[in-house]
Amino acid sequence: MPSILAGLVVFATTAAVLVMEILAGRLLAPYVGVSLETYTGIIGVVLAGISLGAWYGGRLADRVDPRRLLGPLIMAGGALALVTVPAVAMAGAAVPGGGPAAIVLLAAVGFFAPAAVLSAVPPSVVKLQLANLAETGRIVGWLSALGTAGAIVGVFVTGFLLVAAFPTRPVLLGLAVALIVGGGILWLWLSPRRDRAGAGLLALALVGGALTVAASSPCQFESAYFCGHIEADPTRPSGRLLWLDALRHSYVDLENPAHLEFSYSKLIADALAARWPDGEPVDAIHIGGGGFTLPRFIRHTRPGSTNQVLEIDPLLVEVAQSRLGLSTGDGLTVDVGDARLSLAGHASDSADLVVGDAFGGRAVPWHLTTREFLAEIHRVLRPGGVYAMNLIDSPPLGFARAEAATLQEVFAHVALLAPAQRVAGDEGGNFVLVASDEPLDAAAIESQIAERGGAEIVADGEALDAFIDGARSLTDDFAPVDQLLTPRR
Repeated sequence: MPSILAGLVVFATTAAVLVMEILAGRLLAPYVGVSLETYTGIIGVVLAGISLGAWYGGRLADRVDPRRLLGPLIMAGGALALVTVPAVAMAGAAVPGGGPAAIVLLAAVGFFAPAAVLSAVPPSVVKLQLANLAETGRIVGWLSALGTAGAIVGVFVTGFLLVAAFPTRPVLLGLAVALIVGGGILWLWLSPRRDRAGAGLLALALVGGALTVAASSPCQFESAYFCGHIEADPTRPSGRLLWLDALRHSYVDLENPAHLEFSYSKLIADALAARWPDGEPVDAIHIGGGGFTLPRFIRHTRPGSTNQVLEIDPLLVEVAQSRLGLSTGDGLTVDVGDARLSLAGHASDSADLVVGDAFGGRAVPWHLTTREFLAEIHRVLRPGGVYAMNLIDSPPLGFARAEAATLQEVFAHVALLAPAQRVAGDEGGNFVLVASDEPLDAAAIESQIAERGGAEIVADGEALDAFIDGARSLTDDFAPVDQLLTPRR
């Protein structure tokens, strides 16, 4: 094989493995969410496939003429890439919920086999190119370097370009077709005789392609960050439920912005009413937009308020405008970008209220939980301002306890709002943490909760200390949010 073509084959197949590895995060997200554990599981499974493929590919190249082997290997990798989408869809439906076991299982079902098969290609190319032992180092080093370069290009092109520009399935389909066509051409050119392997792989590719096209997608829309869909509420004609990946993210009433469906949003409204009664206008910053429920609520119930929403995903803004009735301007503006970077540009003492409601899956992005970020929120708040944060946790509530401890290091007064069973550590769900440098009126908050018929309690002072129970606070150097969220039995 010409040296340039040999290098191109190694470059392309290694790049293909890394393209699939990056896309795996989007393909698994609707079933297990997006977290550090998701990417840890995917990387571990793909590395295992690469390891097995390189080892067995070397053995196979010593037993089978690489000219007969190379084309079918690439075709097989493409065919298996086609099967990835229906395989993950079927396995994802059978394995509800997240957790390390589910993540590794789904990653293995979808991506172990194509990674292993495509990683068997470089040893065959090396064997084909070796003319004498005196050139071994040069050839192996050159092809290894090209393989690494292919991996780098695959990561950069996918992460920076493809994921932002195209849905996951068409990218996978295009990659698979390119591998099958390229492998077929090599098979026809290199193989001294035509055996049944190529025909069988073409048949597998056709089946995989049909299954990929037929497999239903859980996404009505897909961005670089989320797979999302919107459901109508059968009990409320104007109600809409926004799902992002595996999480019920927001509820919007298209006709009544004052309607709050989720308990956490009601608790934030209770804390707001206790601090600023009688519909007083406030200047609010919202970390995370989603369905923009709370910004719209404040604009509607407190005329004259300003709401600056920091939302990382531009597609979510477009979806909220086109399908959830969001209108910007008139007291509600959106700053698209990472909230930590955006908040740094806000003036000190410029906000009465900051609402933390940003999620990646079930987890608050770790860099929005740390003492350093909370210090930025403290800087932006006016004296007496309030930070209200929504988070999700499950027993033993490691994240909720750690975040409460972190808030105590930045603010003079902190309170936890949740059902009594959650405060006691008996169940998981949403928790609302409220912080300020001025005393929080727990009685006033509880009065607001009771007035709307809620059953949540307010834990502050000694009760909050008992809840925290010595938990370690979170910093930019130590914020294992995903691990704290995952129960260890």
